[in-house]
Amino acid sequence: MQRSTIQAGLLTAMLFFAPAGHAQSADLDKVLAQLDAAAGRFESAQADFAWDQFTAVVQDHDVQKGTIAFRRGAKSVAMIAHVQTDNGQPSPKDVLFKNGEVELYQPLIKQETVLSAGANRQQYESYSTLGFGGSGHDLTAQWNVAYKGTEKIDGVETAKLDLTSKHPSPNPMFTHITIWVDPAHSTSLKQVFFEPSGDMRTATYSNIQLNRAPDSLFELKVPKGTNVIRK
Repeated sequence: MQRSTIQAGLLTAMLFFAPAGHAQSADLDKVLAQLDAAAGRFESAQADFAWDQFTAVVQDHDVQKGTIAFRRGAKSVAMIAHVQTDNGQPSPKDVLFKNGEVELYQPLIKQETVLSAGANRQQYESYSTLGFGGSGHDLTAQWNVAYKGTEKIDGVETAKLDLTSKHPSPNPMFTHITIWVDPAHSTSLKQVFFEPSGDMRTATYSNIQLNRAPDSLFELKVPKGTNVIRK
């Protein structure tokens, strides 16, 4: 094949694909700008959640449901989740991320486990509050972001974004994450975390309320006599 023919073919391909690429880039820029604006108004969010952990090797789903809240300040973030049921059965436990620590309280066995995030604090913050209150700048600082179009969830127009870490590790927790975010409010209605093993964790959020969570909400109510384990 002559060189001129090859060049012509390449040019045709570039012209054919360029409009879609430019449109996708413009759409992503618009979403990121909306997130920047919404983040400035975001203080907190409360919601109902369902977490579906799918184990590929046995084709099994483990579904936990409960309530969750997020808070984002100028220099700190916090998340607290109250798990109420596991596969339809009562299974109370509380998870709090705050001040660089993860606390898990299991009232049925009267035990609290405290884990310091240490040098991984930024990573913990990135995962625990993903899709809630973050700006477009925050998102692109931690993730490579690919725009995947829009979808309606519970009547809300969401932007579907696929994320891969800008700071990959040799043994990553997730290969990539897909989120469906409401850019007008910087809230996420759905997230899917893809693990290297083929397992997946799907989180869905509903009944989202903005800027109504008091500071007192982000405290674990642990009774005296609870066994505390620090790691």
